[in-house]
Amino acid sequence: MGGTGRTAGVSLIVDRIVELAPRVPVRDLETLRRQFPGLGPEEIADKLVAGAARGSAAVGAAVGAAVMMPVPPAMPAELAAEIVGVAAVEIKLIAELHEIYGVRAPGNAPERGMAYLTAWSGERGIDLAEPLTVQAALSGHAKRELRRRILHRGVRNLPNLAPFMVGAGVGAVMNRRGTRRLAHKIRADLRARQVTWKALPGAAGENPPGSRPSHRPR
Repeated sequence: MGGTGRTAGVSLIVDRIVELAPRVPVRDLETLRRQFPGLGPEEIADKLVAGAARGSAAVGAAVGAAVMMPVPPAMPAELAAEIVGVAAVEIKLIAELHEIYGVRAPGNAPERGMAYLTAWSGERGIDLAEPLTVQAALSGHAKRELRRRILHRGVRNLPNLAPFMVGAGVGAVMNRRGTRRLAHKIRADLRARQVTWKALPGAAGENPPGSRPSHRPR
């Protein structure tokens, strides 16, 4: 793609991810604790990261295999599909990690979705001490960060557009690593701001009856 085509393509991907972010299904803390009984925050977070890494790897493998004999007009479309697919997996992971660490973004579900999109684009956890609004998430600075991240991912994932099996394998490995790296950064931020389950409004206790004590933040 030329410079103009690339810019237009990135803008379309940004718009698609912005549209997608508020609609990503997110399990709240209560649901996650029911689904992972007896586990503390770090243990549940480990499972969430493992599941997301498998999901992003599957997207990379599927796209890599789909371009067994890529032709130039198809390559940008395949890459865009992968970026949007992995973004959905990682935004969901970020949202659920915020739930587990007791630092849910303020606002309603769509507003929280935009806040988690901002966290995804900046690779940082949300700081509840700083006001977050949909307008902030859609600001020029936030969109520049989002475009920068998308361009970085596009360059990094170009090997996925290789022949069958080579592209599938490379896509899976690179996406898995990328998701784990992102999770490591987000978790480091959230541990510094973590609110224990016991301290959350309406909480009956840090762990449900019969559960194991949670790990201390590392």
